Amino acid sequence: MVASDSFNQYLNRAVKHYSSLFMLPSYKNIVVFSALICLAAGAASTLIFSPSYLGLINGLLLGVILFIITTLLNYFLTFLVFKKDPVYNLRRVSALSLYCWILWLFFIFVGCGVTVFYGAVWVVRLCLIGFSAVLILRLIVLHVTSSSGFKRFLIASIVPPFLCLAPFMSLWLDVADFRRISIFLVYALGVALASSYFFISLLNSVGKRTVGFSSLSIFKAFLLNWIADLNAPFEVFLEKLSEEQDVNVSVLRFDGSKVKAFIVVPSVHPGPFKNIGSSLLPSMLKKALEQKFGGVACVPLGVLGHELDLASQVQNQKIINCVVESAFFKAEGDEATPFIKVKNGLATACCQVFGGTAFIAFSLAPNTTEDLPQELGSIIQREAGKHGLNACVVVNAHNSINSTVDSKQAFEALEAAAKACLEKVDSMDKRPFKIGAATIMPEPFGLAEGMGPGGITVLVVEVGGQKAAYVIFDGNNMVSGLREKILSALQAIGVDEGEVFTTDTHSVNAVTLNARGYHPIGEVMDQEKLIEYVKKAVHTALASLGPAKVGFRNVIVQNVKVIGQDALEKLCLLPDIVIRRAKRVVVPLFAVISLLLMLFLLWV
Repeated sequence: MVASDSFNQYLNRAVKHYSSLFMLPSYKNIVVFSALICLAAGAASTLIFSPSYLGLINGLLLGVILFIITTLLNYFLTFLVFKKDPVYNLRRVSALSLYCWILWLFFIFVGCGVTVFYGAVWVVRLCLIGFSAVLILRLIVLHVTSSSGFKRFLIASIVPPFLCLAPFMSLWLDVADFRRISIFLVYALGVALASSYFFISLLNSVGKRTVGFSSLSIFKAFLLNWIADLNAPFEVFLEKLSEEQDVNVSVLRFDGSKVKAFIVVPSVHPGPFKNIGSSLLPSMLKKALEQKFGGVACVPLGVLGHELDLASQVQNQKIINCVVESAFFKAEGDEATPFIKVKNGLATACCQVFGGTAFIAFSLAPNTTEDLPQELGSIIQREAGKHGLNACVVVNAHNSINSTVDSKQAFEALEAAAKACLEKVDSMDKRPFKIGAATIMPEPFGLAEGMGPGGITVLVVEVGGQKAAYVIFDGNNMVSGLREKILSALQAIGVDEGEVFTTDTHSVNAVTLNARGYHPIGEVMDQEKLIEYVKKAVHTALASLGPAKVGFRNVIVQNVKVIGQDALEKLCLLPDIVIRRAKRVVVPLFAVISLLLMLFLLWV
């Protein structure tokens, strides 16, 4: 029952690795730092040859020239070379230039220090080593992160270092042989191309062994999603790693005199993150049903985990189309039991029978209620059959995140509570019922705060004078204690019973970089304001209460591509594995490269 926590930890680590590539200063600060470093590089390079006031003036002038060249290059790359690249805007292009100048400045300072003891030629040699290091850095970084074509990648990698080197060469007229420097530049370019290709090939081999695809192609796909919300590139890999299976979708349809309502529970997990796979399925399915039939729809979480994430938006649409087409059945059942809730210390089960279909939900609140094993749902389905029920819709309320509980103990408690709940509801008489429903979109709360695009949905069922409210948040769990506050607030406005749910949408995952990688409902929201939104939705639902009938259909969607949790975890662990591999090879590899360059420079 903690598998979801483990996966979220893997995902959060992966997001932090990718996002760290672009945790940048503001553009204004980048420009200021770049100007200072260019001035420092120009002054240091000039003063070593002419340690005088005039030398300082010439050095600052050189720095200004370097800064102008860098700035113009950044604009050229942004608006011409990278104009169709979603990763590289002006800020990111400028940041890459800044980091390259920091690296180059290090070698220039070292060269100035060595020159004091061994002659002016060493500032030339170390400056050329710095040039080579920058060339290799740009080749690797842009190959890993840019989605531009091969020619544009080469232009962006090679042209800036060569143009920035040109002003330095004007200082070397008396201490260097330009014919030999020209030969070195050709040699350095060859070494840079060969070493960057070798380094990248080593990293790609990790991905091929782990998931069957090159590491950097997956990196690019993840970055395109994280930065530009492009889901297709990453979903290509998920489709290839997926397997087909049939998916069951439980559909409860309520036709009221004032409002229609649907409770839809797919045997699909809404993950893995953002707009990838089935992360948005709850809100997408809700929207499709409401557009087609009017009324209100909600999509609570079934009893399952990340082993049943869909591979792509294409698979989402396959389920949505099938459910909408199958929802044209007639609601004929006109009776329901009152809402029943059973607690046994650790677990809570609530149940209500509509016609011949039981709707049963689980919670471990105030303890953590995360993904529950499919086996639990199968047990309850069989138990419902023993009580003569035609069908049973089993839901995970997913409504508290606190500390973990013992999985075996929790499973046994949930099973016992569910069985007791079914026995209790079996002894109750069914009566005509009323239904009301409403959805509200809390404007202050969005994905960053943990609220998905489905907002807050409320269904109110009245049986024999008892009013029960089902409150469904389109979010990924909620902070412990908030459920109890909401239920207490509802009692104060005339609601007798109820339960609070989240859809477990992963559209909120990988949006923020906090400890979990997302915010549960209520963690960064004003809870009092949130409860006011819930009460407003409940009042609207109560106003729409009217006699209703119910129908149930189990929809089977065939040949849906599902990506298992093992494959997802491998994809999320891949950055860790690649980084470890890079750390092992980077020092010996670039030590050899430095030696090769320095040996050649002794000839310059």
